Amino acid sequence: MRILVTGGAGFIGSALVRHLVLERGASVLVVDKLTYAGDRRSIRDCEGRPGFAFLEADICDTARMRAAFAEYRPEAVMHLAAESHVDRSIAGAAPFIETNIQGTFSLLEAARGYHAGLEAAAKAGFRFLHVSTDEVFGSLGPTGAFDETTPYDPRSPYSASKAASDHLARAWRETYGLPTLVTNCSNNYGPYHFPEKLIPLIILNAMAGKELPVYGDGSNIRDWLFVEDHARALVAAVERGQPGETYCIGGRSEQRNLDVVQTICDLLDARLPGARPRRELIRFVTDRPGHDQRYAIDPAKAERELGWSQQESFESGIARTIDWYLANEWWWQPLRAEYAGERLGLIPATAKAG
Repeated sequence: MRILVTGGAGFIGSALVRHLVLERGASVLVVDKLTYAGDRRSIRDCEGRPGFAFLEADICDTARMRAAFAEYRPEAVMHLAAESHVDRSIAGAAPFIETNIQGTFSLLEAARGYHAGLEAAAKAGFRFLHVSTDEVFGSLGPTGAFDETTPYDPRSPYSASKAASDHLARAWRETYGLPTLVTNCSNNYGPYHFPEKLIPLIILNAMAGKELPVYGDGSNIRDWLFVEDHARALVAAVERGQPGETYCIGGRSEQRNLDVVQTICDLLDARLPGARPRRELIRFVTDRPGHDQRYAIDPAKAERELGWSQQESFESGIARTIDWYLANEWWWQPLRAEYAGERLGLIPATAKAG
């Protein structure tokens, strides 16, 4: 297939591109704006491969997107380009509204015009996969799991922007007949992850002997999905999913944040012993505003209808992730120069009325 992948230099996007190009031999056009979280080095092994192309562009530029469709003639779009960090959305929501909502609209419009001009067979086979998050569903209680029927209840600027983009993707199918699909995934982790998110931040801080910040009391629960398992699920959705359907992709790996941090400490202690146990570096800090208590996904529909299942447990995946960071300082060290792990997402105090 000829596939247009937006956000293909980001964390999940680069895992998907590496899988498509290096393992599946697909022809891929990566469209990426190369913001702070997009790193072309993450797909360096794909450069020069037959069928691989890279376009540095903003998905909000509809004219540029129309031109990309016309020139590249994709058989499918896998749309991952997004601002994705909750803490950054709390500190400044504007980029999330622009990229996640306006950018998705722009891309849908470009795809709609392109799809309308295809011949019958190509039109029937075309797919537009919109990749989203479980955060659009809000927060779970102590039991249960999100699935494809869960009502939307976003709690942060990030999740609200992704909820809006999900609705746009579905509306373009219902209104215009664009063959869209939506996936909602649980928290991803793995190699090439920008170190603002919990797992890479804790790994790099622990390697450096820095304090390990844990929000609140560390009891918040996330369902962890190894990024390469997610990439395989996305390909399965494009190849075997049905337009108009939603597929929830999860790792069946619920973990408390504190347990995740402690696991990283113990694995690093075994691999890279320090002066003292790294658990002593853990510091509880003021919780994130509006911090959802628990996420969990039931991936039964994806397993049943797409023939997908995860290959990594959390235990094997986190060990692989730590080993990758230990072996690939060339990738993460330059990023630490621009983001050293400082706290993000604090709400500035409002000025008092004079």
